[in-house]
Amino acid sequence: MDVTPLHNAPQTVAPSPVSAAAEQQAENLALVQAVHAINGAELYGEDSELSLALDRRTQRAVVRLVHRKTRQVIREVPAEELLILAESVESGA
Repeated sequence: MDVTPLHNAPQTVAPSPVSAAAEQQAENLALVQAVHAINGAELYGEDSELSLALDRRTQRAVVRLVHRKTRQVIREVPAEELLILAESVESGA
């Protein structure tokens, strides 16, 4: 029986995973672009706009629909919903 020593065996190197910080930065950039696209399209009217915030409890990004003049929060949604909405705006659906 021919047994090859482990140190002579071909080794495969797995690609290094993208760091969590880089992934978070990419997600944040996508969120900012989505907010700008939706605000530019005035989907919520000219008296309202979207803004990004960080939820203190979960430390996750949330999107707030606010009145432009009073800054009163009308609605708050998770960031994932915003990305889905931005995709539909860009595709014209």
